[in-house]
Amino acid sequence: MASLGCCSSLSLTRTSQLNFSNNHKRIMTCKPLRKRNVEIRAEVNYVSSDEAKELVSAEGYVVLDVRDSSQYDRAHIKSCYHVPLFIEDKDNDPGTIVKRTVHNNFSGLFFGIPFTKRNTEFVKSVRSQFSPDSKLLLVCQEGLRSSAAANELEKAGFENISCITSGLQSVKPGTFESVGSAELQNAGKAGLVTVQGKISAVLGTVLICAYLFITFFPDQAEKILQMVPGS
Repeated sequence: MASLGCCSSLSLTRTSQLNFSNNHKRIMTCKPLRKRNVEIRAEVNYVSSDEAKELVSAEGYVVLDVRDSSQYDRAHIKSCYHVPLFIEDKDNDPGTIVKRTVHNNFSGLFFGIPFTKRNTEFVKSVRSQFSPDSKLLLVCQEGLRSSAAANELEKAGFENISCITSGLQSVKPGTFESVGSAELQNAGKAGLVTVQGKISAVLGTVLICAYLFITFFPDQAEKILQMVPGS
C-alpha cells in the first residue's frame, strides 16, 4: 500500500510538472502585442484678417492665394504667391460642354464665375515652391477654398498653415497692400450683379425666364423663333 501511495504521489508530481511545462510553453509562444502607430498632425489655424496681417508682418508667414485666375487678377495681396485650387475647365467632351453651357448662362453670366475643375497638380505645385515647414497663410474669397486647400496640404505634411476665417471678403480696405482694379473684398463680384439699378434686375429676370423656357419647352421655343422676322 505504501509503495502504491508513493507511486501515485510520484505520478501526480510528474503530471503536475508536465502540465506546468505545457502551460509554460504556451505562454512563451504567445505573439507579442503590436504597438499602434499614433500619427500626430498639426491643426490648421483659422484667424481674422487683423490676425492674418500680424502673422505676415511679425511672424514671417507667406501669403498663398488659392483663388481662380479671374478673381486673382481683379485684386490680390501684393507679393503673394498664386497656386489655384481650381482651374478653368476647357475640356471638350460632351458632358463637360453641356455643364459649361448651363454654367455660363447662369453663374458665369450673372456673377462672372468661370467654369472650373479641381487642380490635380495643386499639392505638387505648392511643394515645388515651399518646404513642409514653411509658414503659409492661405487665402481665397469666401474662406471655403482656402480651408479645402489647407486640408490637402495638411495631409501632405505641411505643418504651419493658417487661413482667414471668412476669406478676403472680410478684409477691410487698407489691411493689406493690394494689386488690381478692385478692392480685395470686392474681387469676387463680377457679371451682371455689378450693374446697378432696375435695369440689372429686369434684364436678369428676362434672361432667366427665357433660358428656362428654352430648356423645358424647346419645341415651343423653336416655333416662336421661327415666327420672328429674319430668323
